[in-house]
Amino acid sequence: MKPAPALQPGAVPTWPCLQELAGGACRLALTVVPNARRTGADGLHDGCLRVRLAAPPVDGRANAQLLAWLAAELHLPRRGITLQRGDSARRKWVDIEAPAAAVAAWLATRVPAP
Repeated sequence: MKPAPALQPGAVPTWPCLQELAGGACRLALTVVPNARRTGADGLHDGCLRVRLAAPPVDGRANAQLLAWLAAELHLPRRGITLQRGDSARRKWVDIEAPAAAVAAWLATRVPAP
């Protein structure tokens, strides 16, 4: 196994689940696991951030909890987080009205660097 390349001081690691969009926004690729004991990030899985949710996948409750949790974690208003793709799937794309560097910094506190 190859060691990960060393980052330059002040450099932001690249995350396979994070994509920068125009206008200062970004997109986060997620894999959601509903009906968990607690809600929280659980590492990277196949290029996506795995999030465990303590809500059932019924009537959009898991999606609502996911968006509310992300907004709270990123200190954004709920309207700053939009479900772009995957309304009824485990794989989701979420658009975030925040700079990719800020989301990458948050990811670094929740998940070991890729």
